[in-house]
Amino acid sequence: MALKAAYVTLLTKVSYLAGTLVLWYGLQESQSAYPLVVMVTPELEQDARNVLEKFGIRMIEVQSLLPEDGVHKLSESDKRFHDTWTKLRQAISVADGVFWLIEFDRVVLLDSDMVVKKNIDDLMTMELPKGGIAAVHVCACNPRKFAHYPPDWIPENCAHTAVSGPTEPPPAPVDQPRPYGQLNSGTVVLEPSLERAQKLAHFLATDQRVPTWSFPDQDLLTAFFHGKWSSLPWYYNALKTLRNIHPQLWDDDVARCVHYILPEKPWHVKLEDSTYKVVDSWWWAQYQKMGEKLQAEDMDAWKIVSAVVVS
Repeated sequence: MALKAAYVTLLTKVSYLAGTLVLWYGLQESQSAYPLVVMVTPELEQDARNVLEKFGIRMIEVQSLLPEDGVHKLSESDKRFHDTWTKLRQAISVADGVFWLIEFDRVVLLDSDMVVKKNIDDLMTMELPKGGIAAVHVCACNPRKFAHYPPDWIPENCAHTAVSGPTEPPPAPVDQPRPYGQLNSGTVVLEPSLERAQKLAHFLATDQRVPTWSFPDQDLLTAFFHGKWSSLPWYYNALKTLRNIHPQLWDDDVARCVHYILPEKPWHVKLEDSTYKVVDSWWWAQYQKMGEKLQAEDMDAWKIVSAVVVS
């Protein structure tokens, strides 16, 4: 029986529409055998939905997932993470009375601010820990010295510091500094399960650590899957900052899925003004190709997409 699997991302606002379409286009260009499914919240504008429909991209309606009022408060500098709690709906298999996602044997969650440079379909068949997930380590270097980040987030405690080359296996978290056991949720490989989804929702509602978390969805996944997540090589979730912070690890030709972390998304900054010109150029190249396709098919849809991209 053929594996039924999908890439899944979240779209909550039209300002990320261009990012979502570039993610979809990269999967198409890399000849992925699996579709992209976009979870949308009720707040997403109809214009954005129409564009997704134009490309034949399937949408699944979800409700926002947040801890109870007063349980968790984000730092002012991290307000952008507020709706990342909603990504956790990807692991919950019930929506509006319909079982969903458990229709898939395997799901790879991807953030919508990513570029797929090379085929990553091998994630669909890799072995997972029993009842667990797979993800890439966080980068715990904190180069911007944010005061609200965990105090043990320093370069010598970063798992990426321990990797000496682009194809070297990532380190195991056993008997290592705490950040070695933390994952970045940009790319997460999982097998949907209703039972696990219910346990995850209960964990969010009851765990006393929730008020202490700086990074909502990935802190939750790190805690819930403690001891049950496999570390993926960096190139499945190639944080754009790694190119500068960990040059011993990075190789442009090895990076498969590039993640544009931090508030400065490629579509917010002209390429000539970018601090990350090389990696941002990959996003712009795919955006232009996707744009040519959309303009040829529907100029009204193109106007909606281009309106959220710096000109």
